[in-house]
Amino acid sequence: MRGCPLGDTCRPSIGLEAKSGMIKSFLSPHHPITSSPSSILAIDVGAGTQDVLLYDPAREPENSFKLVLPSQTQVVGARVREATAAGLAVHLRGVLMGGGASSEAMHDHLAAGLALSATADAARTIHNDLERVRALGVEIRPDAPTGAVVIETGDVDLGALATALAPFGIELPRRVAIAVQDHGFRPGAGNNEVRFEYLQGLLAGGGDLRRMVYTEPPDGMTRMEAVRRSTPDVYLMDTGAAAVLGALGDPVVAEAANSDGAILVNVGNMHTFATLLKGRRLFGLFEHHTGGITPEIIAGLVARLRDATLDTERFRETFDGHGAALDPTYREVGPFTFVAVTGPNRRLARGLGFHEAAPHGDMMLTGAWGLVEGVRLLTEE
Repeated sequence: MRGCPLGDTCRPSIGLEAKSGMIKSFLSPHHPITSSPSSILAIDVGAGTQDVLLYDPAREPENSFKLVLPSQTQVVGARVREATAAGLAVHLRGVLMGGGASSEAMHDHLAAGLALSATADAARTIHNDLERVRALGVEIRPDAPTGAVVIETGDVDLGALATALAPFGIELPRRVAIAVQDHGFRPGAGNNEVRFEYLQGLLAGGGDLRRMVYTEPPDGMTRMEAVRRSTPDVYLMDTGAAAVLGALGDPVVAEAANSDGAILVNVGNMHTFATLLKGRRLFGLFEHHTGGITPEIIAGLVARLRDATLDTERFRETFDGHGAALDPTYREVGPFTFVAVTGPNRRLARGLGFHEAAPHGDMMLTGAWGLVEGVRLLTEE
């Protein structure tokens, strides 16, 4: 028998096949990494990414398991484009989800002269009005035509997440919180109008931050409703509101918000959302499309929000956005001079002197941390 190096303990040689079996056994679901019952799976669904946080209060926040993945709109859009390139018919099955990359791919598929069919729920990803969807050439039917590629729609895929994490011994927490950006729908009204009514509603009842967290989505919020139906007992938030709560995980932001008040700006991939916040109360907000915003526009809008000079009634006539709202009592407690910025496009505000928020050291998880804080607000009173 070959001798052992000094200080080492000799062990029998283990073959590669045996080692592989031991590793698989060790990482199997029979040996999960335990988490506390109060753990939360938080998923912030954006236009480009879905930011996933597995929060366990027993761990240091910086040691939380987390992933930044392509959003389901990107995933579904890529699957549709793959079928388009192959010249194949597509059938959509699932629930309403966010548009953007997904709906653009669906329109391009039709423009290529290829067949597109969908269940009624999945078809509403293209438009909530099914007559308008049919007019585009989409066949609404419950089953897939022969030979069509079936593509599942939905803003979350918990099964895929569970499968991806299982080899690491990680089980998904039972409590789930999800944020989506919902334009809403009401027959006879434009989605910008419905969205603006929702934004105004955030200031109702004194602007209590708990009003931004739901177990039942607000009326007309069809995307939130689709998430609730596919994920029972879920906590829901709007992505902009989640970013506001998440920014408070940065101690500099939290100190400002809890003392003299703060302006929080989230420059997302699709929308720029800004709020006036003091303590646990909202005093004002605006929302602008990021695609039409510049550093100069951000600076001007933030200044007007700070000074309470933003023309809320004519905001949509002047700016490329969904609207602005202001609580008249802000003039009694403002102005808030501290400004924090977060979001994947925060570079647009770089150079304006704003504090770049990074809750628990990770800007990309701002919305996910906001979801965790939202669950706390509703359950730990």
